[in-house]
Amino acid sequence: MRLLAFLLCSLAASAQDWPQFRGNPRLTGVTTATVPKTLKVVWTWEAGDAIESSAAVAGGAVYIGTHKSELVSLDLATGKVRWTYKTDGEIGESSAAVSDGLVFIGDLNGIVHGVNAADGKGVWKFKAGSEIKSSPVVSGAKVLIGSYDENLYAIDIKTGKQSWAFRTQGPVHCTPGVMNGVTYVSGCDENFRAIRVADGEQAYLIDSGTYIGASPALSDNFAYFGTYDNRVLGVNLVQKKIAWSYEHPQRKFPYYSSAAIAGDKVILGGRDKMLHCLDAKTGKEVWSFMTKARIESSPAVADSRVFFGSNDGRFYVVDLNTGKALWEFEAGAPISASPAISGGRIVVGTQDGKLYCFGG
Repeated sequence: MRLLAFLLCSLAASAQDWPQFRGNPRLTGVTTATVPKTLKVVWTWEAGDAIESSAAVAGGAVYIGTHKSELVSLDLATGKVRWTYKTDGEIGESSAAVSDGLVFIGDLNGIVHGVNAADGKGVWKFKAGSEIKSSPVVSGAKVLIGSYDENLYAIDIKTGKQSWAFRTQGPVHCTPGVMNGVTYVSGCDENFRAIRVADGEQAYLIDSGTYIGASPALSDNFAYFGTYDNRVLGVNLVQKKIAWSYEHPQRKFPYYSSAAIAGDKVILGGRDKMLHCLDAKTGKEVWSFMTKARIESSPAVADSRVFFGSNDGRFYVVDLNTGKALWEFEAGAPISASPAISGGRIVVGTQDGKLYCFGG
């Protein structure tokens, strides 16, 4: 009975982790973890260079990449550094993924690193043909990640050797979403692709008609992402077609932020300085929230609240149902990274190299 209780507790704890970009392979940006109603800065850490990478949190440890060419692990409770791993190049937007005792991340020299989560020692490296801004996603025994060499790679999680590569017609900037054995790529080549994880063969393709920088958020039979021609698209994965398209009636700006999916709501930031909440079925606007600069941070959702940063240097909390402001923090530098939520804490980095941990 004690063993069973221990295992159940372990499973519950793991469900509260945020082990990769957007929290899970479907890239929904949503967690069941609780967050204190009243927030304050619990600790800060100075990276020594810009942080565009979003944090991963697993087993009480934070993993963050920096422009100082470092992957760093910190204690979630105290902010103390556990270890530092030197990468071959700067880490841009690629964010860590944690699985099976390993941490994975890509750098701007095109290297994917497999690192021991316990002590920060390198286990393997994989060399792509160009820079990596995509974040790794673990699916079974494979690490999936895109590169500016126009390939989506599947890498063996244990050995770091290539399982397969799928060649697109443009840089693979997005983080691939994974659902039901299929990985989905919203591409710089204007195509939305479904690729089988098992063998790297394309299942189907949908022409979006525009450049896409955002990663796809997946829920049931739909995918959601913003585009560079100022639209947000809802794609029906069963019918294999675009179900709806949203465009703000006045403010025509691209979308770079990746969406969060919370029930019947799709939430994402725009370069129009606004956070948009859309109806997941129809694409109609539910509410919007205005900041003072473009929003490239991808929102996270917990406890009926939405958490996100803006390039105006502020970290915001708004009500999921109404879009009303609940709290904000003046960081003083643009926040393009996305928040990670775990253990009653929220972790997010800034472009001036500070990592903030908010809690009660």
